[in-house]
Amino acid sequence: MKRSVMDRIIDTIEWIAAMFVGLVAADIFISVLLRRFFSVQIPDSYDVGRMLLGILIFWGIAATSYRGTHITVDLIWASANPRWKRAIDIFATLVLLFVVTVQTYTLFDKVHSTYNDNVLTYDLGLPTWPFFAVAWAGDVSAVVLIAIRTYRLIFHPEDIHDVKATAGGTTTE
Repeated sequence: MKRSVMDRIIDTIEWIAAMFVGLVAADIFISVLLRRFFSVQIPDSYDVGRMLLGILIFWGIAATSYRGTHITVDLIWASANPRWKRAIDIFATLVLLFVVTVQTYTLFDKVHSTYNDNVLTYDLGLPTWPFFAVAWAGDVSAVVLIAIRTYRLIFHPEDIHDVKATAGGTTTE
């Protein structure tokens, strides 16, 4: 089966998000291991870990927004007929698209101000703006994925890869 360009974009963004999960886990594990057994601390490990966690959050928003695996309240949706379920999904996705687009715009201002203010880490004096820029790129990816989801919900609902709640729990694709 030939995968569309949109599917490849989705998969790439999800792999990047997974990579940041691994980086955050490795940073925490190595930092704790070194502190506990060798009484050594990696310079700027707290600052870098904090910024990696921020990056992970924004790339995680991108990954979960398309799949519909974020926290939802489906009380009305669960009792609606298929036509209304689709309408609710489209409306909710449009609201999410608007909110994340505004968030992306404001986060760019944070990247810009961090760059202009030359904010540095404490120990090594590393510039922090690249971390903010990578987080912003995750937010841009979220906008792209939500736009793809919106397009597919409206024009090709059969292409949506949702995880939907059922009465007995959750089911996957």
